[in-house]
Amino acid sequence: MLNLERLRTLDAVARHGSVTGAADGLHVTTSAVSQQLAKLEREVGQQLVARNGRGVRLTDAGLLLADHAARILSQVELAQADIEAQRGQVVGEVRLAGFPTAARGLFPRAVAGLRREHPDLSVRISELEPERGIQEVIRGDMDLAVVLDWNNKRLPVPGGLTREPLLDDAADVAMPADHPLAGRAEVGLEDFADDDWVSWPAGEFCHDWLMFTLRSKGIEPRIAHLAGEHHTQLALIQAGLGVCVTPRLGRGPVPEGVALVPVRQPMLRHIYAVWRTDAERRPSIRAAVEALREAGREVEPV
Repeated sequence: MLNLERLRTLDAVARHGSVTGAADGLHVTTSAVSQQLAKLEREVGQQLVARNGRGVRLTDAGLLLADHAARILSQVELAQADIEAQRGQVVGEVRLAGFPTAARGLFPRAVAGLRREHPDLSVRISELEPERGIQEVIRGDMDLAVVLDWNNKRLPVPGGLTREPLLDDAADVAMPADHPLAGRAEVGLEDFADDDWVSWPAGEFCHDWLMFTLRSKGIEPRIAHLAGEHHTQLALIQAGLGVCVTPRLGRGPVPEGVALVPVRQPMLRHIYAVWRTDAERRPSIRAAVEALREAGREVEPV
């Protein structure tokens, strides 16, 4: 009889590509992962992993069993979801991931609401960029991720996931208070063709969006500084080091000396929740989505 937890360990090694990654995903030690794999090999009578440099790789038998393990674990997830749905109680644990401004602007209210309404539900949150959040949901390391795309650039969502809108979030242009355009009622991005820009780190979805959007306006952006946190970006603007796009969700107090001006053609971030479709019927998922949507209703309107 194959042991479910050992199959879960093999599945984690297959998904993460290493014993260390599997251990992190399962929240156990690397030694515990190695022991589970060794026991599973004895159970099936075949070698499942082999050394590959400093890491490991799955053997043909390991790949075959890992494929079965993924399907078995998916069925277990469906069974758990059906049992939870039949019982109709919001209990157990739900793991939420969200990009930084969602983690700051939505999670405190949403998690407090879940604790108040569903005291038997344990909630764990992690701050992750959208692409990473989706990957963690696919891997099963997160139950739900709050992600985003922009009105002119969509974030691909793989099959097997369900998505549900939470809110639309508008963004403004931030500039030093003495900037020539700081007193305008609204601006266009093309008005900043000669300015230095502060952007998100290269390779992040929002950085790619900014480059795409400015270039679509005929602007080859001069990216002077990179910063992942909006508060850091605004501090650079306060120092007179450029301009930036700053969304409203999770913005918090704006530093003195920084002016925010709306854009003529609104820049909107579409914010939504994604989760594995095979967990669709879990009451904890539905409760989390509703709590996030309720938190979103308190955000400054578009």
